[in-house]
Amino acid sequence: MSNDLLSFHRTYSLRKDDFGHLELVWSDGEVIERVTPVRAFPFSDPEHGFSLVDAEAHEVVWLDSINDLKPEDRVLVDEALATREFMPVITRIDSVSSFNTPSTWQVETAQGKTQLVLKGEEHIRRINGMGGNNLLISDNHGIQFLIKDVSQLDKHSRRLLDRFL
Repeated sequence: MSNDLLSFHRTYSLRKDDFGHLELVWSDGEVIERVTPVRAFPFSDPEHGFSLVDAEAHEVVWLDSINDLKPEDRVLVDEALATREFMPVITRIDSVSSFNTPSTWQVETAQGKTQLVLKGEEHIRRINGMGGNNLLISDNHGIQFLIKDVSQLDKHSRRLLDRFL
């Protein structure tokens, strides 16, 4: 259902509860607690296809564009998405413990040095739509690391990465 049809029947606003969770408040006073913003296409088209889901992951509101939110609601959604979508960006691969998996990688991210354990090559995925040769790497804890453009990595990092691709 498009936002136009939804808003024809009821309008809504967002607010935070005492614990910092988002709540959706319908114009008739009904409150849906603990809503979560979700992008339909977080990598390929982050501005389009957006929904708010309830605590049971049922879609409550669909928007064709995140830009359709009211400015005050957009601020709250952007804050929630920043927390939910946090993803360290790998800027350099310093070393890997082994070219067999599992292997421990020493990496530099935009947030500083860290390590990750790669369980298998299948945990490195190419992603499209971000304007380059991008990779998503999941470690053994489920944390996802992003390499925005492999061609922008230094030669040493690319050489190490090539052994896993």
